[in-house]
Amino acid sequence: MPEVTSADFASLPADQHPAAIERLCAAMEAADKAGCYPELTVERPWSVHNPVLQGEFASPSAIGWYLRRELARLAAAGARLSVSAGRPALDLHDPDLVAAVDETTWDIRRKKLFLFGPERMALSIDRLQHYTGTAAELFQRYVLLTNYAWHVEEFRTAFPDCVGPEAEGRQMPAWHHVQPGRAGLTMINIGVGPANAKTITDHLAVLRPDLMLMIGHCAGLRNHQEIGDLVLASAYLRDDRVLDDVLPLNIPVVSNHTLNSLLLEELSGRGLHSRMGIVYTTTNRNWELQLAVVAERLRLSRAVAVDMESATVAANGFRYRIPTATLLAVSDKPLHGQPKLSAMAQAFYQESRRQHVAIAIATAEQVRARYPGGLPSADLRSADEPLLGG
Repeated sequence: MPEVTSADFASLPADQHPAAIERLCAAMEAADKAGCYPELTVERPWSVHNPVLQGEFASPSAIGWYLRRELARLAAAGARLSVSAGRPALDLHDPDLVAAVDETTWDIRRKKLFLFGPERMALSIDRLQHYTGTAAELFQRYVLLTNYAWHVEEFRTAFPDCVGPEAEGRQMPAWHHVQPGRAGLTMINIGVGPANAKTITDHLAVLRPDLMLMIGHCAGLRNHQEIGDLVLASAYLRDDRVLDDVLPLNIPVVSNHTLNSLLLEELSGRGLHSRMGIVYTTTNRNWELQLAVVAERLRLSRAVAVDMESATVAANGFRYRIPTATLLAVSDKPLHGQPKLSAMAQAFYQESRRQHVAIAIATAEQVRARYPGGLPSADLRSADEPLLGG
C-alpha cells in the first residue's frame, strides 16, 4: 500500500492548519520526485452528491502557491485531505500522451478535482519553458501579456531585479518580478497574432494565474478618438478564428468586471482619456485592405477598436476560468486618414509605453492588495466546475 499523508481538518484546531497543509504539500512534492503523480483525495462530509473527489497533479511545485490557497479553503470548511503517490508519471515521449492530453474526451458529467489532468500539466509546463525560456516555478500570479519589446524594456526598468530567459532567442520571452507566494508580476512578449495568443494562454492556464491582462496597441475606429487614447474592452468580436471549433462564436466573452473597474479607477486617477467598448480581434493585420469584407461587421458590432490578440486571450481565459481584461492604446485611425506610418508610430511608442506599463503594474498591484484570494469570477463558473478554484 502506498504511504498516505492525511489531515482531518474537522477535528484539527485552526492554528494547526498551516502546518498540516505544509505536510500535505511536502508529500505531493515527494511523490513527484519519486516519479509518480501525486494523488489528492478530498473528503467533504457536507457534500451530498460529491462527498469524495480524487485527482492527480504533475509538478506540484509549479502551482504550490495555488494548492496551498485551495487546501486552506477546504481546511477551513472541515474537509479531510489525503495525499499519496498515484500512477507512475508518463514520459512525455510516450505515444499514450496524445490521448491523455485530449481535452475533447473530458466527461462533463463527472465532478473533477482540478481542471487539468497531470499529463496536460506536464506537457504545458515543459512547453512554457520552451517558449518563454523560464521555468514554471518563476511565473507569478499576475500576468501581463504584450507584443512589444518596448513594454518589456519598461517592465525591466520598473523591476531591475526581475528574472528573464536563460538564453536569448526565445519565441515568447518572459520576465518575472518574483515575490513570496508568487505574488509578483510576470510579463510575456507573446509576439503578434491570435495563434501566438492561443498558444501561450493554453499553457499558462495550468499555472492558474489570478489574472491575464493584455496590453498593446489598436486601431481606433471612432473619429473622435485621438492617437494615444486608451481603450478598455467590455466585450469582444471574435474574428481570430483559432478557437472557433472549441468555443463557438455564439458564446459571449466579456472582460472581468472587477478588473475593468480597477483599470478605470487607475485611468481616472491619472486623468487619462479612455473609452470602453467592443474590441474586434482579427487574424488579418492588413484588414484595411479588405475593408468591404469587415466594414458591416464593424458597424453592426459598434466596435471601437481593432487588434490581433485580445479576443483570443479573453476567450481562452473564459475557457480556462482565468479573469482577463484588455488595455489598448490607439496607435492609428485608418478609417479616418491616419494609418499607421513608421515615423508617427515610432514617436507614439516612445511617448506612450512607460505610461501604459505603469498603469498595468499599478492595476495588478491593486488586485494583489484588494483580492489576495483571487478576483471575483462567478461569471466564469460552469455546471461542471472543478472543486479547486471554485
